[in-house]
Amino acid sequence: MTQSLWIFLLTAVGISLSGVMLPGPLTAATIARGYNDKNAGALIGVGHGVIELPIIALIYFGFAGFLTNPLVRQVTGVAGGILLIVMGVMIFFTFKKPIAEAVVLPYNSLVTGIVMTGGNPYFFLWWATIGVALVASAASFGLYALLLFIIVHWSCDIAWEQVISVTVFKTRHLWTPRVQKIIFGICAAMLIGFGIYFGVSVFL
Repeated sequence: MTQSLWIFLLTAVGISLSGVMLPGPLTAATIARGYNDKNAGALIGVGHGVIELPIIALIYFGFAGFLTNPLVRQVTGVAGGILLIVMGVMIFFTFKKPIAEAVVLPYNSLVTGIVMTGGNPYFFLWWATIGVALVASAASFGLYALLLFIIVHWSCDIAWEQVISVTVFKTRHLWTPRVQKIIFGICAAMLIGFGIYFGVSVFL
């Protein structure tokens, strides 16, 4: 492995972490899931990869233009926006339940990762811009380097989401009912806010 490939992979780690660590619908869903399942983050990360791997393949084989197709963005934005709003509303409606049952989402953690990722039009835009450059750089070293990049990038996603869910799970005993309502209120508001934004912004 050449030194330049090592540098590329380190750069990929930094870029990947900078993307996944930004608060968004995936983070909100991971917090909600992590309250009752410490491994929710890893499963959400796997679900994220279920959408991500075909995207990388499309880019590698020269179909990156699909990601910026207006119709694709509009369908993704509207469908994803509706799903996010529904999930956010469901969290709001469970506030009066006992604290251990307070968050009930309609999907398991794996499917949550798929839904949160596939319903985010800006996920596709990220891959159509930054992602294209990363895939092209990886491919320039050979197919083995592309596989290494996929492993590194996906590992960053899974690791960060798992850190969030484990942290939430391990500290939940410190949450009073008031604290829980504030935290999940923020998560619900984030999901609804992103849902509205996704559904509207793709037409602007």
